[in-house]
Amino acid sequence: MAEVVFSGAGKVYPNGTRALSSFDLHVHEGEFMVFVGPSGCGKTTALRMTAGLEPITEGEIRIGDRVVNKLDPQERDVAMVFQNYALYPHMSVRDNIGFGLKMRKVPRAERTRRVEEISRILGLDEMLDRKPRQLSGGQRQRVAMGRAIVRDPAAFLMDEPLSNLDARLRVQMRAEISRIQREVGATTIYVTHDQVEAMTMGDRVAVLRKGHLQQVDEPQTLFDSPTNLFVASFIGSPEMNMLEAEVERAGDGIALRLGANVLPVPSSALLASRVGEQIAVGIRPEYTEPARPGEPRLDARLVVAEPLGSETLVHTEVAVPAVLSDQVLEVVEDAAVAADLEAAAAERRAPFRARFAGTHRGSAGDPVAIGVDVEQLYFFDLRTGTAIR
Repeated sequence: MAEVVFSGAGKVYPNGTRALSSFDLHVHEGEFMVFVGPSGCGKTTALRMTAGLEPITEGEIRIGDRVVNKLDPQERDVAMVFQNYALYPHMSVRDNIGFGLKMRKVPRAERTRRVEEISRILGLDEMLDRKPRQLSGGQRQRVAMGRAIVRDPAAFLMDEPLSNLDARLRVQMRAEISRIQREVGATTIYVTHDQVEAMTMGDRVAVLRKGHLQQVDEPQTLFDSPTNLFVASFIGSPEMNMLEAEVERAGDGIALRLGANVLPVPSSALLASRVGEQIAVGIRPEYTEPARPGEPRLDARLVVAEPLGSETLVHTEVAVPAVLSDQVLEVVEDAAVAADLEAAAAERRAPFRARFAGTHRGSAGDPVAIGVDVEQLYFFDLRTGTAIR
């Protein structure tokens, strides 16, 4: 296995479209790195540049101790797993996994040993004589992984490998891929648009937007300390609530005015220089509950409650302007939803999602008092979108 290093890597297509800009990233040996972001953010371009399937326009990519900019794909010692598995339908599982070794003229005995070893790791040892048509989607995915792993490449590249599976099987395969990667110790770059997939699988996650790297960190750090509005909006399910608030003095401290509600700010020094300014405040649904008397709260109107068994996802509306910067709207890929948000914001209304333990019942329009953990507020500059820390 080897490290993969991007140094100022960029990609501009012949028509002038820029797909990736000044991409700097160090993927450590044996690390599981996930590239995540909305469609068109540059994550797949970065992966294909690593594989040699897209020429590099700027900068360099190094795999191990070699700069690979001008090397053909077969010279880079990487293995790639695609969305559609790309298995040979007329070959058995055994022959599909061992095909790359056969092309490299690996002796038959060694080829058999390595195929059987990888098959045991992948749980395919009883299926080696089956054809792809006799396998389930998850089994085909494991065969595709086996064909890549058996070569013992310097790096393992995966381009949305679970996108063709149903929801239940995706969850199972996330755990399988993570287990296999740890067992094999392969340096892995994994591309997905699914932030839940990214958060549950990656040692670190690189978040991209419009060809630019926004933040690269461990999953929990991305959740706890997003660097800007885009990362904050993209990471989390359901996503973070983003509201406009005015910073004001409250006795010896600082508070945030959100419509008719006032939330105290425990870290007063953080916003002391912004009194009188409008900022963006982020409130994660995880840090809400039904309000108790005397605690900080937001008054809302119920839209719909979704009972999920142990908890209820409560969709409400608050009389506070939503933050609708380009960074926030880019996360909303549905144009109709974005239009609805903009219309609501013009009327100083904003959707607000809360997670309540147990079952919450009610009818549309009912008042809902949402308790807010003010120790878990996120602050962002409205103009630049950067986090206030």
